[in-house]
Amino acid sequence: QVQLVESGGGLVQTGGSLGLSCTASTTLASFDTLGWYRQVPGGYREAVARMVHGGDVKVYDNTVLGRFTISKDSAKNTVYLQMSNLKPEDTAAYYCYAKDSVAEHWGQGTQVAVSS
Repeated sequence: QVQLVESGGGLVQTGGSLGLSCTASTTLASFDTLGWYRQVPGGYREAVARMVHGGDVKVYDNTVLGRFTISKDSAKNTVYLQMSNLKPEDTAAYYCYAKDSVAEHWGQGTQVAVSS
């Protein structure tokens, strides 16, 4: 069973930076899509950044474009989300996502809080 373990959440001030990591229990080559989603209480889980075609194509939500960067280190089976110029509206639980030919997989979530 695929496991995704996230780390790196926390509290940061407006304008600050934070990095999230997601380590998979299997090689990243197993997945056709890797990404990060976020969810606020009572809200839908929405895509923040996704990486497809082995990382050749990266898609960002308009609200984070230019501020967030998704990347990966295949040798470490790890996907990253580097967040900069953070805003209070970025406060949410962030989830790592991976899709292979069989199923979609989710991490347990890590909380990001941005104070104004």
